[in-house]
Amino acid sequence: MTLYEIRNVSHCYSRGRHRLQALSGVNLDVREGEFLAIAGPSGSGKTTLLNILGLLHSPDEGTVRFKGMSLARLKERERTRLRREHIGFIFQTFNLIPVLTAYENVEYFLLNGTAPHAETRQRVVNTLDAVGISAQAGQRPNSLSGGQCQRVAIARALVRNTEVVLADEPTASLDQTTGVAVMDLMKRLNQERGVTFIFSTHDPRILAAAERVLHLSDGRITG
Repeated sequence: MTLYEIRNVSHCYSRGRHRLQALSGVNLDVREGEFLAIAGPSGSGKTTLLNILGLLHSPDEGTVRFKGMSLARLKERERTRLRREHIGFIFQTFNLIPVLTAYENVEYFLLNGTAPHAETRQRVVNTLDAVGISAQAGQRPNSLSGGQCQRVAIARALVRNTEVVLADEPTASLDQTTGVAVMDLMKRLNQERGVTFIFSTHDPRILAAAERVLHLSDGRITG
């Protein structure tokens, strides 16, 4: 089943009197369960495309459909709900809350839900265990390694049983060994849970693991 349908999407940023064309006429289909990498140099439009897929930005031109639903027709409250319930995010800098433990960082994304406390706790525990970080559940980010922080970030992205994870340069802050371990983890979660992963990256480790690589240059798909 097709998860995303993107047609003729363009997006600009305004800086004073200047306009920067971040994306230009992008067409893309993403299937459920894909392990897709978006490759390209800095400034090629990778992050902008991820932000549009994550409903953080709206395109200036073109259409985006998620599971057959036109995103242009949604009100902001509906976009927020769709993003919260279906989409997880992983960032290069982890974006963990420093005063919270690993457990609390993951739990935080469930606190606005209606599930009973026992169910919430079990979901957090299961997700931390799935990414191999349960032993560090009580530690804060400043006492965790980079790889452990990224595992917490992955758990946070998955704890709501999200269907798609958007990962922006997820291995850029990690050393070679840790980066490979994190990639292996995400690949396993993709295969075992059927979660769709979409990466923006120029990391050859991710490009080698991806089922499909989309190349962007100056906001255009080149291959």
